[in-house]
Amino acid sequence: MTHLLYVALGGAIGACLRHLVNLAGLKWLGPNFPWGTATVNIVGSFAMGLFIEVLTRRLGGSQELRLFVATGLLGGFTTFSAYSLDIAGLWERGAISSALLYATGSVVLSIAALFAGLALARTFA
Repeated sequence: MTHLLYVALGGAIGACLRHLVNLAGLKWLGPNFPWGTATVNIVGSFAMGLFIEVLTRRLGGSQELRLFVATGLLGGFTTFSAYSLDIAGLWERGAISSALLYATGSVVLSIAALFAGLALARTFA
């Protein structure tokens, strides 16, 4: 049960950071492009790669630290970082086709699902 606390605490911090980055993007760069979201996706993916390689693979970081930082903080900051890590894991295991299918399929199907949800909600509005 304590593993959920690590994830929840990290997730709360990450979500707050994401919100602050989005606010900063709107204030500094305006609403014409999702700068905040793009920033958290790129920064979060970079941070995930750095964290996973340095702390868990080279320094033997604990499971609790991984749950707090990777699943919680970075997952709350951007789920794109987890998505990127999944693709890298498939790629590094030699499952190139699966990595490419997952990368393209997730994006295309997620966007299609969003539009389907919008359409359904608009039907009943």
